[in-house]
Amino acid sequence: MSPTKAELRTQLLTRRRERPDAARWQDAANLAAALPGVLDSLGTDPRRPVCLYVPVRAEPGAAPNGALPMLDAAVAIGRRVLLPVVVGDAPLDWAGFTDRGDLQAGPHGLLEPSGRRVGPGAIADASVVVVPALAAAPDGVRLGRGGGHYDRSLPLASPSAVIVAVVGDTELLPDLPVEPHDVRVHAVWRPSTGLIGTA
Repeated sequence: MSPTKAELRTQLLTRRRERPDAARWQDAANLAAALPGVLDSLGTDPRRPVCLYVPVRAEPGAAPNGALPMLDAAVAIGRRVLLPVVVGDAPLDWAGFTDRGDLQAGPHGLLEPSGRRVGPGAIADASVVVVPALAAAPDGVRLGRGGGHYDRSLPLASPSAVIVAVVGDTELLPDLPVEPHDVRVHAVWRPSTGLIGTA
């Protein structure tokens, strides 16, 4: 019998917490170094914003000292960055990011931009939407933490936008449980093994 989403989440979160700081540092450095090439390979329009997120705790890209190398890399190449703001059970709101001073504590232990919110519809302007995931599958199914925030928000993205899930190197699984409301991603990005398109 295949594990449920809840069982998978427990397993994956436990494995992430067991990873040493050195490995997390390397993941964060790899993602930051690869970001310009990833955006280029996706053919993104540099005039359009990129939706990113602040990796926290043991998520790939979260540096143990609180540094934000992936976000800094996007700003360094001149991209306009939008970060999500959680608003109850509604679609995510968005606000701009330029440096760590823009951030404040949000719900669920997240960090969120403190600046002017530009509304849930701002995701439609983005050429790339990079989303967190606990795991992903080659067919584009993404396993999140279960809050449904991205599943409510991603349908608002432009049809031309590329949706990319960031997972750990061992978190691309052969298949995942899927429900009708789950929004599939177009690509999966891993720190050491890079970007792959989904079916």
